Amino acid sequence: LVEKDRYLSYLPLAHIFDRVVEEAMIWTGASIGFWRGDVKLLMEDIAELKPTIFCAVPRVLDRVYTGLTQKVNTGGTMKNTMFNLAYTYKLHNMKRGSKHNSASPLMDKIVFSKVKDALGGNVRIVLSGAAPLSKHVESFLRVVTCSHILQGYGLTETCAGSFVAIPNEINMLGTVGPPLPYVDACLESVPEMGYDALATTPRGEICIKGSTIFSGYHKREDLTKEVMIDGWFHTGDIGEWQPNGSMKIIDRKKNIFKLSQGEYVAVENLENIYVQVSVIESIWVYGNSFEYFLVAVINPNKQALEAWAGKNDMTMEFDSLCEDSRTKSYILEELVKTAKEKK
Repeated sequence: LVEKDRYLSYLPLAHIFDRVVEEAMIWTGASIGFWRGDVKLLMEDIAELKPTIFCAVPRVLDRVYTGLTQKVNTGGTMKNTMFNLAYTYKLHNMKRGSKHNSASPLMDKIVFSKVKDALGGNVRIVLSGAAPLSKHVESFLRVVTCSHILQGYGLTETCAGSFVAIPNEINMLGTVGPPLPYVDACLESVPEMGYDALATTPRGEICIKGSTIFSGYHKREDLTKEVMIDGWFHTGDIGEWQPNGSMKIIDRKKNIFKLSQGEYVAVENLENIYVQVSVIESIWVYGNSFEYFLVAVINPNKQALEAWAGKNDMTMEFDSLCEDSRTKSYILEELVKTAKEKK
């Protein structure tokens, strides 16, 4: 960071990610601009401030990726072909060891400059955190934004970043990079999940030690003892050491995870709430950190559903009843109703 850097703050100020970045900017003497609070005006705010440092959760970068690919696909055969050739050429050079700004200066100027201008024209570092960023999205943005796309990993308990990818290291795609100098990191085997920290490919729960680790949970010594063992903070995330020293997040030990926008979700808790709906026999809720939404598979209670259908003059076989749009609407309404009651 340098004094000339500019950072646009739009992530929640209560979030450790934004807090730490802001404090780093203040320490450096750089500038901070604050968005107007309307996501529809975010691109206008970016164009006005012209930030050099941009932080984002994967959901934001996913939207950027989707928007760009849609424009390319609807831009006509000529533009589509030119973009794909430029993208393939630059990515090839980056994989051969070229830095992003020297991999294809001509293509940057002719093809990718419009993407850079959309982010204000001055962005040199895009830092992604709070949840894993899909490898194909990271690869795409590294090429077209003409800036460093770096994934990081950390928690509130570790004062945000504990791992950060290294610029211009294309072989770190899909990883959160190596540990930062001020922390020690190791993996602990999780036999019940089949992860061995001493295997040829080390896998296990990520544990972190260092001066940035928190002292404990406020008035919850019981929880503190669960995660702090011999000075090591147990994150609950499963990692895999890569040959180049970087860490790849591959699983979650705890029954809680983040969606791509950084929102924590405990699916078992949701299942226990939704199964209380009378027309539901059982429900399975699923999600992962690469998506911003959850999905559910519902097994309806035949007796309860047929009783509801009889009251609404719907005479049909059970299979047809399950496929009927009115049934789906009714079940969804009951789910929403129950969720609001239990909120």
